[in-house]
Amino acid sequence: MRVFVTGASGWIGAATIDELLAAGHDVVGLARSERSAAALEAKGVHVQRGDLDDLDSMRAGAADADAVIHLANKHDFTDPAGSNRAERDAVNSIGEVLAGSDRPFLIASGIAMLTPGRPATEEDRSAAHGVESARGGSENLALEFAGRGVRSVSVRFAPTVHGAGDHGFIATLVGVARERGVSGYVGDGSNRWAAVHRSDAATVVRLGLEKATAGSILHAVGEEGVSAREIAEAIGNGLGVPVRSITPEDAAEHFGWVGMFFGMDIPASSTATQRLLDWRPTGATLAEDLAAGPYFSG
Repeated sequence: MRVFVTGASGWIGAATIDELLAAGHDVVGLARSERSAAALEAKGVHVQRGDLDDLDSMRAGAADADAVIHLANKHDFTDPAGSNRAERDAVNSIGEVLAGSDRPFLIASGIAMLTPGRPATEEDRSAAHGVESARGGSENLALEFAGRGVRSVSVRFAPTVHGAGDHGFIATLVGVARERGVSGYVGDGSNRWAAVHRSDAATVVRLGLEKATAGSILHAVGEEGVSAREIAEAIGNGLGVPVRSITPEDAAEHFGWVGMFFGMDIPASSTATQRLLDWRPTGATLAEDLAAGPYFSG
């Protein structure tokens, strides 16, 4: 298939590109800079210039493709409303182009706050609807296009997609611990984060493209839940710094922007996804990645 990928040069996007190419797909990547375009071209990827605000470019990429994988997101925590609007506009624009074609349309989504108190499953529906809700309600918007002749599929990623080169949540927590001289967790540290290795996340996207039916929800999750205390202890071991509890009241000051997430309980199951795609996670666990050292070499 000719697959148009937004977020093609991002952390998950770059791994997904490699996975698609290895499976024999023809890939077009959205690139907003010369550097990103050059990196994509070096892999043998066709380049569509533009960004998340360039709706005409995204429409053109979608119109010329057999399938679309939408992984781009602004993740601008200083302007969440703007990020939500951009995400919703992008999904709506792509969906309108694909309507009536039965072409696959995979979008990235998340697991946080879906089911407080228990692991989220693929059966759980997001309560986010409309532009003012999380991610602009883009998951539900995309799935609505399944009723308009689009093979829309939501891929929900674990809060940590880890591996060598990660600059996300775990790398941020390592940076905080290095700066503070202590590796912290919030409260008693019993809250859990689902986790997935980057290679497994890319495999779920590729298999979802090839196998998932319209309206499917997939969970890119390798581990159902790793406790915050375990994460903090692994970081402490890696840096050689003490590990201690941070009160919920002090979390924002101690951790910065990541504090609002590190105290959340975000476990999730991928049992249904594994069964649907005939997939099993094979990448390193979060503990194995932390023990391997790359997170601490910077």
